[in-house]
Amino acid sequence: MMNVDWKMILTIALYAFYGIAAIQIFYYLFFFSRIIFLKRKKKEDGNMPPVSIIICAKNELENLQKNLPSILEQNYPQYEVIVINDNSQDGSNDFLSHLKSQYAHLKVIDILQESRTFKGKRLALGLGLKGAKYEWCLLTDADCAPAGSNWLNKMQRNFREPKEIVLGYAPHLKQSGFLNKLIRFETFFTAFQYINFALSGLPYMGVGRNMAYKKQMYFDKKGYMPQSDTISGDDDLFINKVATAKNTKVEIDAATFMYSMPKTTFENWFIQKRRHVSTGSKYKKSHKLLLGLQSVTQLLFYVFLILLLCCRFQWQIVLMIFGARFLIQAIDYAVAMRRLKESDLYWIFPVLDVLQVVYNVILLPSLYKKPTTQWK
Repeated sequence: MMNVDWKMILTIALYAFYGIAAIQIFYYLFFFSRIIFLKRKKKEDGNMPPVSIIICAKNELENLQKNLPSILEQNYPQYEVIVINDNSQDGSNDFLSHLKSQYAHLKVIDILQESRTFKGKRLALGLGLKGAKYEWCLLTDADCAPAGSNWLNKMQRNFREPKEIVLGYAPHLKQSGFLNKLIRFETFFTAFQYINFALSGLPYMGVGRNMAYKKQMYFDKKGYMPQSDTISGDDDLFINKVATAKNTKVEIDAATFMYSMPKTTFENWFIQKRRHVSTGSKYKKSHKLLLGLQSVTQLLFYVFLILLLCCRFQWQIVLMIFGARFLIQAIDYAVAMRRLKESDLYWIFPVLDVLQVVYNVILLPSLYKKPTTQWK
């Protein structure tokens, strides 16, 4: 019977750990530290272009009643709010008609027949952009509320040539309970990635709850048509297709945040996460490689860390490497969480970081799962 050379196996594992840790540290030093050096924007230059705010809504009466007035009352000289009411059966029509009598800059586009050609909210988004009066279009959702009346004013500071895309941050509201912290950390980390990659010259996504782009660019790039089999993430995938280092800007002023209520059960949150993960499977190959390498090495980092510590093999060196990675990560997170107003998560981020690895593994099959046919 052949003897197993455990020392050789552990030595190989140690060197693998070196390489994995080096990749992780590289990500945190080269990519994820960009937000630390992002300069705060100066005062507005006085150039305030007119803006079209676009909101897709399907049976969103409660959210429209709660959030739409704050969007209609932005501190901005010239803008319109377009609500695409997609076959709502909950009384949204009556509410929007009433609101139109109070706000002249509210425009409602009614979709009265279900589309069998376009899945998801693609048709609603396309009609909203087609009906937009102004070149710059700012997108959000019916369940979102701006941080204040200067949301639009602060976002438009970035509407300058040669920029065509502006990516904002859309956090979830703080509530009690561990699930709320887990969801908010996942939202934070998603933004942490796409903001830092955009600042590195590699923009790959944006969230439809808070981003802007030029109407003409949408039509020049043929809109959302290539993503014909998706039910969500059309705006996300559009950014993945058209964003470049030259045409994309990031905005993280706290006044520009767009808040929404998080899910309140693990089941509902995982359903949402599976949909988001399936969208990510359609990114460009280079972006999938970049994100996949980070996720895989994050998982393997903890696997080899636990293996080597349990075997007490070169444990002093292993702990030193873990400490180096942890210190760099902690510095990046401290600054990012402060700037994104998520500092209360900082003291438990090591636990949340490990849990992120766990649910990433659980969600892995979603990359290959066929999407459903409804977005609401």
